[in-house]
Amino acid sequence: LGDLDSHDPLCRALANRAEAAVVSVDYRLAPEHKYPAAAEDAYAAALWLSQHAVEWGADPKRIAVCGDSAGGNLSAVVSQMARDRGGPELRAQALIYPVTNCDFEGESYRANGDGSMGLSEEGMRWFWRCYTRSPAEAAEPYASPLRADTLIGLPPALVITAEYDPLRDEGEAYAARLERAGVPTELVRYDGVIHGFVGQLAAFPEGAAAADRIAAFLRRAFA
Repeated sequence: LGDLDSHDPLCRALANRAEAAVVSVDYRLAPEHKYPAAAEDAYAAALWLSQHAVEWGADPKRIAVCGDSAGGNLSAVVSQMARDRGGPELRAQALIYPVTNCDFEGESYRANGDGSMGLSEEGMRWFWRCYTRSPAEAAEPYASPLRADTLIGLPPALVITAEYDPLRDEGEAYAARLERAGVPTELVRYDGVIHGFVGQLAAFPEGAAAADRIAAFLRRAFA
């Protein structure tokens, strides 16, 4: 679910607020393209940008990754891939209610997973079945970044979560692990909102506030 068009308004909002070039990656989607296709596409895009940014007037030394939900997963994974594979160097990662772990046992799933708030546990189980071939594959760090052996050496992070979101706990657990690993991390939970609120700037004042916060975070990272 989702494509370049569905996320274009948010990308434009971030470009305008952060005064930065935003590149939206049309990565391959499951179930036609299983893990790790999306992650490898996202990493390839970051690598390409680091090599070609100058050609269109951007700065290859000031690259950050940002994404929401599945895109938050890919942004976290690309940060790990860049560290593990020797580049590109990333200035920051902005993770908006990211998927970080294939695990449905947290309190936020129990409280918000029935679908009444939009995203459901049943829906997330379906997404994971589409994306990965087995529970063992879903547990790999490039699928579930929370399960990485170490988060040391990752770029500074902003993690945004929503109160009424099944993914709230895994996003906050990832932020806590980043902080314990010595990564400068800012965690912001927006109360009273649901999964997807940042992409609905016109409907949620909190979405506009979150976009402003992400942009400020990126401006600081690029300073």
